[in-house]
Amino acid sequence: MVLRMSRLMLKTLRDDPADAETASHKLLVRAGYVRRSSAGMWIWLPLGKKVLENISRVIREEMDAIGGQEVLLPALLPREPYETSGRWSEYGDLLFRLKDRKGADYLLGPTHEEIFTQTVKDQCTSYKDLPVILYQIQTKYRDEARPRSGVLRGREFQMKDSYSFDTTDEGLAESYDLHRAAYIRIFTRLGFDFRVVSAISGAMGGSASEEFLAPAAAGEDTFVDCPACEYAANSEAVTTVVGPVKDVDHPALKEVDTPDTPTVEALAAHLGVPASAVLKNLLVKVDGEITAIGVPGDREVDLGKLAEHLAPATVELVTAEDFTGRPDLVRGYVGPQGLGIPYLADPRIAPGTSWVTGANAPDRHALNVVAGRDFDVDRYLDVVIVQPGDPCPVCGAGLALDRAIEIGHIFQLGRKYADAFELDVLGQQGKPVRVTMGSYGIGVSRAVAALAEQTHDGAGLCWPREVAPADVHIVAAGKAVQTELALDLAGKLHAAGVRVLVDDRAGVSPGVKFTDAELIGVPTILIVGRGAASGVVELKDRRTGAREELSVDEAIARLSA
Repeated sequence: MVLRMSRLMLKTLRDDPADAETASHKLLVRAGYVRRSSAGMWIWLPLGKKVLENISRVIREEMDAIGGQEVLLPALLPREPYETSGRWSEYGDLLFRLKDRKGADYLLGPTHEEIFTQTVKDQCTSYKDLPVILYQIQTKYRDEARPRSGVLRGREFQMKDSYSFDTTDEGLAESYDLHRAAYIRIFTRLGFDFRVVSAISGAMGGSASEEFLAPAAAGEDTFVDCPACEYAANSEAVTTVVGPVKDVDHPALKEVDTPDTPTVEALAAHLGVPASAVLKNLLVKVDGEITAIGVPGDREVDLGKLAEHLAPATVELVTAEDFTGRPDLVRGYVGPQGLGIPYLADPRIAPGTSWVTGANAPDRHALNVVAGRDFDVDRYLDVVIVQPGDPCPVCGAGLALDRAIEIGHIFQLGRKYADAFELDVLGQQGKPVRVTMGSYGIGVSRAVAALAEQTHDGAGLCWPREVAPADVHIVAAGKAVQTELALDLAGKLHAAGVRVLVDDRAGVSPGVKFTDAELIGVPTILIVGRGAASGVVELKDRRTGAREELSVDEAIARLSA
């Protein structure tokens, strides 16, 4: 079918939406791909739906190629499976919760590990039924507190989630590798500039985890790239390299008066020491229990990174009320020595290192406080915000930081959900075998926005051919003979298997049509203008701007090929 703009529900806008901050948000609305329904909820208009379906088609082709079987699970789900896994409470306010007429609890699915596990438990009873890979392209729901950036972060979104089920860890590794290779093919075909980076599993559980990131200024993820080796990781997954600590006979701990120095900056100035010599102790609540986090004074705690490491526990900052009735906790003067609460620390707080830190008394600090001598660390975690130039954990070179959009994530879940639902099959030896799982996601609607972020230019969208709503955008300059030729060309190209969008609108100036063609972003523009009477048309590459005059027959042959 030829898409005729005279009949297409398409209204382009000259001005950016008032609430739009990212390029994808501005251009997808202006070019008539999406329209806002409510906060975080979007209507996919005809052109937008075509791009969405093209991305889904590529995903389906590559998932089917590795033996994936497509299913479709409900979006409205009962409470019980999520109670079993613990995520009814772990997800907190992110869940859309509702009750049916009988008062039973339901939720709108944010992700479907539980239901896939139940499905396989019902359908697969023997090792002969496995391995199996199931996937779906489904609408997901998360009650984001601040939906923003258009379809990049919405409350309703489309996602491809797949799950592998194996009887051995070796089988899981093979399924993981199949998905990893398929994802590389998918994102390559879609036209992404992407990186595969190490990640942490967080609330998903499991062991091995990698993210597929599309570098973009609008990205909410920070990742590191080593310019000297192949290392790349989400900033939350970067491990700290700590050199050997010199065996030094440190002086005894000494307390000193430090009036009005509750901040690292004030203390460092008062004592004449660098901020890096100060041990800063941040107090948080982990599932309600006050916990201290020790980091060097010139570093900041990455609360998102901390939450990922401690998931599924809930992490909150302490408030003024938390100090009430706690004389052992002195705001601005907390030190780890003699502290009767759990103490976590950055790896830089290694045994044998000496610090200036709080003395757990107002207006007093302690000098020569040595880790392993004067205090112990309950658990070491990489929780500081990574800085440019931090050493690469593989080769030691200085790391570079960049922003990116997460477009895919793969996990080796292991037996977390299989244990919760007692997912066993009869093994080769006639005994029950616990199944092991992998989980693999792609943000389908997010991929639309991510591609728009990466490929747009100053005039509008510039879609890669695989995902564009058409292969060719024919622009009839306006006269009847030009429109007639444009429609004839559209019909012949369509018959040759070319997807065609033709601007046959009457009463619209050539300038507006050309502007709309640039904004809409189909990769090839065919202009039927002054040369139409002599059978000459102009071919324009949307991305490079290169132009070429061809005869009608040459244009049909070129585009059909």
